Amino acid sequence: MQDNHKYYIVEDSALPEVLIRTVKAKELLSQGLVKTVNEAATLAGVSRSAFYKYKDLISPFNDMSLGRIITFSMLLRDEPGVLSRILTHFAANGANILTIYQTIPSGGRAPVTISAETEKMKTNMDSFIEQAMELPGVISFGPLAGQ
Repeated sequence: MQDNHKYYIVEDSALPEVLIRTVKAKELLSQGLVKTVNEAATLAGVSRSAFYKYKDLISPFNDMSLGRIITFSMLLRDEPGVLSRILTHFAANGANILTIYQTIPSGGRAPVTISAETEKMKTNMDSFIEQAMELPGVISFGPLAGQ
């Protein structure tokens, strides 16, 4: 039987509140902050029936990215050392770089894509992306695709 499911990366502001609350309930359970689904659902502000309906259908990107190959798209300033800082960021966080693709810079900016194994990353994906965005010379940085 073929798996006909499609997956999307969606910014949280586009999601219905029930899905965000379901993720919150799952986090409470996984972190051991509550003992029962009823407690988690109540604290997260979602009904138990909605939790059970959606719990297997939604996960935060950082949970889904563990043990996977993720391709990141970034726009960097065309300045010495910017790509080196990005590569150091990947290495420091335990990501194993598989491919790097950079086009010829234009207008002082260089588009780059990097594919990396994320199984051994030392931080969650949200923090990894936030830290990359703070590096000098990074204009944009985010996940493009995952396997």
